[in-house]
Amino acid sequence: MTDQTILAGRLMPAPGAERMGSDRIFVSDYVLAIEIGVYPEEQGVRQKVRFSLEAWMAPTVHASHDQIAEVPSYDDLVKAVDAVVSVGHINLVETVAERIAEHCLADRRIAGIKVRVEKLERGPGAVGVEIVRHARR
Repeated sequence: MTDQTILAGRLMPAPGAERMGSDRIFVSDYVLAIEIGVYPEEQGVRQKVRFSLEAWMAPTVHASHDQIAEVPSYDDLVKAVDAVVSVGHINLVETVAERIAEHCLADRRIAGIKVRVEKLERGPGAVGVEIVRHARR
């Protein structure tokens, strides 16, 4: 993802980029067995799903005093995934990604989030979705 776009021949910041700092936290390759899928063979079974998240901090967020309360933690991202998948069966990976993004963006210290959700047991390799969402404040 880039933080710039070309508009009418001019290099412009991407929508929402002005509200994001350059500091990021991430969680990569977090794998859970969850109930997901719209097809009959996916009902009532668990599938391995990999989650990767990258969150951009708001420009004012800094660990100035070496205190965990000053910044969002990668643990917060893991908790967001856990909270979303704990509700039970969800049909679409897109729904899972949207709910995780919404959960993370509820933290005002997070200005933007990239969420990647991959089903590991469908298709020849991993299949899924990746979304990028910005806080609207």
